Amino acid sequence: MAFHGRPITHCANGRERSGRRGVDHVHPNGGARKPEPRAGPARGPARGPDPVPLPAPIGRPGGIVSGPLYGDAMAARTKSAKDRPSYRCTECGWTTAKWLGRCPECQAWGTVEEYGAPAVRTTAAGRVSTAALPIGEVDGRQATARTTGVSELDRVLGGGLVPGAVVLLAGEPGVGKSTLLLDVAAKAASDDHRTLYITGEESASQVRMRADRIKALNDHLYLAAETDLSAVLGHLDAVKPSLLVLDSVQTVASPEIDGAPGGMAQVREVAGALIRASKERGMSTLLVGHVTKDGAIAGPRLLEHLVDVVLSFEGDRHARLRLVRGVKNRYGATDEVGCFELHDEGITGLADPSGLFLTRRDVAVPGTCLTVTLEGRRPLVAEVQALTVDSQIPSPRRTTSGLETSRVSMMLAVLEQRGRITALGKRDIYSATVGGVKLSEPAADLAIALALASAASDTPLPKNLVAIGEVGLAGEVRRVTGVQRRLAEAHRLGFTHALVPTDPGKVPAGMKVTEVADMGDALRVLPRGRRAQAPREE
Repeated sequence: MAFHGRPITHCANGRERSGRRGVDHVHPNGGARKPEPRAGPARGPARGPDPVPLPAPIGRPGGIVSGPLYGDAMAARTKSAKDRPSYRCTECGWTTAKWLGRCPECQAWGTVEEYGAPAVRTTAAGRVSTAALPIGEVDGRQATARTTGVSELDRVLGGGLVPGAVVLLAGEPGVGKSTLLLDVAAKAASDDHRTLYITGEESASQVRMRADRIKALNDHLYLAAETDLSAVLGHLDAVKPSLLVLDSVQTVASPEIDGAPGGMAQVREVAGALIRASKERGMSTLLVGHVTKDGAIAGPRLLEHLVDVVLSFEGDRHARLRLVRGVKNRYGATDEVGCFELHDEGITGLADPSGLFLTRRDVAVPGTCLTVTLEGRRPLVAEVQALTVDSQIPSPRRTTSGLETSRVSMMLAVLEQRGRITALGKRDIYSATVGGVKLSEPAADLAIALALASAASDTPLPKNLVAIGEVGLAGEVRRVTGVQRRLAEAHRLGFTHALVPTDPGKVPAGMKVTEVADMGDALRVLPRGRRAQAPREE
């Protein structure tokens, strides 16, 4: 028997198959099905009931489904886009179509939650608030800076606070951010300019106690303790301040945004709302920001892009010196540094902070050398100290404070190889700065090397000597930037002798400047009688 010209064979289970391999009888709608059982004895074991015929594949010849059947089939197979769930991170707002245990954007665990599918929105052209003008007709007097009453802070800001400007001040816990801003808020308040201080980390009574201690009381300074964004905006409507101080932006939350205070989504919403309010009212705003354990500003990086000025408040909590360094400034330079002294009565600006970094002595001491470092545009005279003692362990100690350990190790290698001083390799070496200042620029290399050489030979350097220069691995002394400004600052403080790289430029009158090309020339400043006692390689 043949089917369409091909013989039909019987399988072992009694099914009829055509001559084409693996093809059963073809169903009229295009799908394959099991054929009807034929009469006659079964050749295989007994079989159960036939399976339900499969639906015809859509798109095959003879299996096209149209009309209501097609819609029912599609609705049964997939959900519509409106009913499909979406997932969003409560910390940063990142969205995805499926659930994840960890957000790929902010790397937070357990913050991805399900929410409704976002509606597609389009923005149409609307009415403008102010007409566009040629840039020459724009009134620039509205951006005139107003002094804060603190000269060192005005120096960093570029003259003061600009109306509508938003300033972010970040620093380590306990460094003195709240003390500084409370002092600024009291001094900036006047009859024509009210100041509003919002605290979210302390109670109003605690801030009042600090104000009594640092004498920061003013009748035009208003104080409130709030952690709700809507309440903060309500205070702005009631007080109408010219300056707002918010301590801190991580403690305020918006009820319209999911997530805990301090999260990325909350910080972004709070900062955005306050920035809009500042621009609309012409109000200056000072925001206090937290930092991470690495020293970076906490929160989304977008916060630093939104604000106008970013300031970093630095300082060792065990030292009196505090530095306010400009990181970003749309109204001035970013290489300015303000110096403050923190004491029991509050915080005060230091117009001449070099005295904190110097130790005045009548007799020169071995192992000390002075240098001039640049903090932004400001030159500061700092003192480097070194001490060497016999080591009691096989691996000598190398301890630094205020200096980079890698720079000190490089100077030790240069002194041993290029300066022929071998007494340093088997001794404990301690190096530090005075006053809590941190020296990280290469211009302090020459002072570090001379302090180590002076300590190794137990020979003091000449009095009133400053050393400025970068030292290379070949022993050469390289030029650094701002040599003339450094020399002028050293001459103003009474120093009469300086070691500098070649070609220093204009030298202050009455100051002796010695140009050195390598470490061999620099080590000649050590007195010869005592310098010969230093162990050197023959």
